[in-house]
Amino acid sequence: MTSPAELKMQFLFALRSRGVTDSRVLTAMEKIDRGDFVRGLFESRVYEDMPLPIACGQTISQPSVVGLMTQALKVQPRDKVLEVGTGSGYQAAILSQLARRVYTVERHRRLVREAQARFEALGLTNVTAMLGDGSFGLPDQAPFDRIIVTAAAEDPPGPLLAQLREGGIMVVPVGQSDTVQSLIKVTRTADGFDYEELRPVRFVPLVEGLGQD
Repeated sequence: MTSPAELKMQFLFALRSRGVTDSRVLTAMEKIDRGDFVRGLFESRVYEDMPLPIACGQTISQPSVVGLMTQALKVQPRDKVLEVGTGSGYQAAILSQLARRVYTVERHRRLVREAQARFEALGLTNVTAMLGDGSFGLPDQAPFDRIIVTAAAEDPPGPLLAQLREGGIMVVPVGQSDTVQSLIKVTRTADGFDYEELRPVRFVPLVEGLGQD
């Protein structure tokens, strides 16, 4: 039987071998236990590098993808970050270790409630989960230094681009929901936006409106 410590070592080794090399990101992913965010049927697979189902028909992303998206954001200690698609709260909890402030928006009330309870249980005071349509961002809190979208849009959503500070970075999966999507890094410059394609990914589609729950 593999001990929890050995599982954690294997987990971090898998992240490194898949390209997550930023020491701050690895430290955050070592500190925030994915096991705190997965309950029930799939608990035994929590340290495997695979997406797992959660409530409301959503998923908790594959750890290596969480790591690579976080790494691409290049979060700085003074940054204010917006996450669209809270899900289990795992990604936001990792961001909370790297940024000054994290706002995460989710369309399913149940997921917001459960994520906020997890943040409180873990003593994460700089992250706030909110119910809302994430495709519109959070105009009240804009501009943001970093924006991360954990659902696939056909194009980077205009309202989110508008809420990105000059010099800011957004990481978003782009593409049709039923085909391979691309992870895109968008950097806002004085002249507009620079787009960089990072890798193929698969995410649930970004849906407008609130969930029926």
